[in-house]
Amino acid sequence: MDLLNTLVEKGLRRESPTREEALAVLATSDDDLLDVVTAAGKVRRHWFGRRVKLNYLVNLKSGLCPEDCSYCSQRLGSTAGILKYTWLKPDEASAAAAAGVAGGAKRVCLVASGRGPTDRDVERVGKTIEAIKEQNEGVEVCACLGLLSDGQAERLKEAGADAYNHNLNTSEGTYGEITTTHTYADRVDTVEKAHAAGLSACSGLIAGMGETDEDLVDVVFALRELDSDSVPVNFLIPFEGTPLAKEWNLTPQRCLRILAMVRFVCPDVEVRIAGGREVHLRTMQPLALHIANSIFLGDYLTSEGQAGQADLEMIADAGFEVEGAGTTTLPAHRADAAAAAAAAGGGCGSSAAAGCGSHAEAGGGCGSHAEAGGGCGPCGAVPEPAAATATATAPEPASVPAASEARTDLVAVRRRGAGTDLAPNA
Repeated sequence: MDLLNTLVEKGLRRESPTREEALAVLATSDDDLLDVVTAAGKVRRHWFGRRVKLNYLVNLKSGLCPEDCSYCSQRLGSTAGILKYTWLKPDEASAAAAAGVAGGAKRVCLVASGRGPTDRDVERVGKTIEAIKEQNEGVEVCACLGLLSDGQAERLKEAGADAYNHNLNTSEGTYGEITTTHTYADRVDTVEKAHAAGLSACSGLIAGMGETDEDLVDVVFALRELDSDSVPVNFLIPFEGTPLAKEWNLTPQRCLRILAMVRFVCPDVEVRIAGGREVHLRTMQPLALHIANSIFLGDYLTSEGQAGQADLEMIADAGFEVEGAGTTTLPAHRADAAAAAAAAGGGCGSSAAAGCGSHAEAGGGCGSHAEAGGGCGPCGAVPEPAAATATATAPEPASVPAASEARTDLVAVRRRGAGTDLAPNA
């Protein structure tokens, strides 16, 4: 396919596709899906080899958020039965982070619900960062605390933060339909504040909220222009008790096309499969590793993820390897530019022409998965064995849900790890 050959050539040169080309990727048919994955995989392997970076979320403060983000289980007015607790103490957060690092995570993401931190909150998170780094030498720490005020990004960097996450989530044109308590421009401003402080900027999107192909392309091109070093791609978890509970718009094939489009637009940045991969990619998750070079290990903010050991087995079975702590994630041209900018206290990343960015969920929480034990939920209803009879009969086949059917069985509220007395999933 000429389109895919062109996109591969552009990706290897770090050249941006056109909007029309990006839209064409989203419009490809299921018959062409493997060709799309193969093409995106060539770009991914050129810049990142077969390495997969593992990241681990610690929810420092859960629920009780005054913002009205429609996708979020922690939003104002949410009736989702999530865990609600105030700030974890630094030693509690450090213990939670240690579980993720022991499982292979290279980066720990510290997230707190709310509009944005107070100066006291920044001081508190700074002490938490120090505690984590004392216990886990070489670990990267990314903070995600909402909208930043002047000077707060600099204080987080001084405390040892390596990165700051604040997702754009959706296009500027439709942002007001998702959230009314802050603006798209507010989010852009926070990402720019992180850049200016020398923090690695992490910013991504949420797919599946009813957006159009044009909206998806708009937000990904905006992320490229912001020049984030990492771009988390979240797939909406339609939590009961939130305004988007009935939005089940994604299929595994659609998710793979979205990831491929992000890779072509942002060829040399960390593209992370974030919340919702288990719910929407399901058994197609290994294919997504051929496009993205980063995932979250274990659970998300308010929902359960695939068992950490299952994540590691999936990576190995798909022929990939976990990225080690001593390996630089970004290609040399981006890593060198980021290091120079951080040392100078200026923006991070390379020029906007070079690529875009990653991370996990915006100050809210979506995520995924079934069963409190961490394993996958069943794909369908398997009937109880029939009572023994004189003549044996074959069991009824398991029902297979349609690709577009709502899979509420795959959404489970997190009941372990941070904020509980149970061991975390890592």
